[in-house]
Amino acid sequence: MQHALPSRPRILVVKVSSLGDVVHNMPLIHDLRARWPDCEIDWVVEEGYVDLVRLLPEVRRVIPFALRRWRKRFYQAATWREIGAFRRALREDAYDAVIETQGLLKTAVVARVASRRSSAPVIGLANATQGSGYEPAARLFYTDSVTVPRQTHSVRRSRLLGAALTGLAPPEPPRFFGPGARALHVGDPLWAGLPAHYAVCFHATAGAKKKWPLASWHDLGRRLADEGLTMLLPWGNEAERRAAEEIAAGVPQAQVLPRFTVMQGFGVINRAEVVIGVDTGLVHIAAALCRPTVEIYTATWRWKTEGYWSDRIANVGDDGVVPTVDEVHAAARRVRGQGI
Repeated sequence: MQHALPSRPRILVVKVSSLGDVVHNMPLIHDLRARWPDCEIDWVVEEGYVDLVRLLPEVRRVIPFALRRWRKRFYQAATWREIGAFRRALREDAYDAVIETQGLLKTAVVARVASRRSSAPVIGLANATQGSGYEPAARLFYTDSVTVPRQTHSVRRSRLLGAALTGLAPPEPPRFFGPGARALHVGDPLWAGLPAHYAVCFHATAGAKKKWPLASWHDLGRRLADEGLTMLLPWGNEAERRAAEEIAAGVPQAQVLPRFTVMQGFGVINRAEVVIGVDTGLVHIAAALCRPTVEIYTATWRWKTEGYWSDRIANVGDDGVVPTVDEVHAAARRVRGQGI
């Protein structure tokens, strides 16, 4: 791929969702800045993740994408006004390149619309990775399609698209948030009453098969309590709140947290002695922050999203391989620096 870009290129990145995927897309931004220190980078993302992307000082402008909400209100005049404003935002700048890392038809269309003012190259995926939601029709909207190995980690997949443009191999380890994220919401009044020593345990996930058994959470929580750690249990909806209460009922001093936003979640994560959880977005945030983190896999391929960039991250289980309490507890001790 040969594209002569100026010394200060304007680059648009399109990655709209989900939470974990947005986090895993962040190293691409640092890769582009490593190649062009003065480049101007914009990012199209679902409106719910705008504040998350704004944690990257390298991103000049975040363009909200609200397709989920627009679909529900498709026949309202206000929706069409918002869509018009979104199209204008895409064409506000003449981009030198557009990188579309989602691999879906809807995001490929967004990328192509953004490229039309300057006829910028649109770089996207030439193929699916195993288990991804890739849509082959998206290739029709790319000028450059990049083939990646079928088993490619979520972080590396985005970085390979960037490497096709920069001509540089992605440096390791990957970088995620800016330094401000490590203190974000630590002083939020919501967390004023947290215990001094705790483990935050993300038990909830949209996929039932990705959950870890209730009895395992009970056993782990009692072991953590014996070590002086209070088990804190988040939730995002009423079903998850009931599940948190059911776990707390079997663990001494365990606490069900109040409901919080993704951004407020940084506060409880940053103060935790260890974060333990199933394959879900907030756990991936903890790993990206390089907090002591144990990622539990039960029904998804570990190679797709596991944290590999720090010895403070442990990954246990795999698709169809449910880890034991002994394995999770040993991993928690290890990332806390207590050995096995």
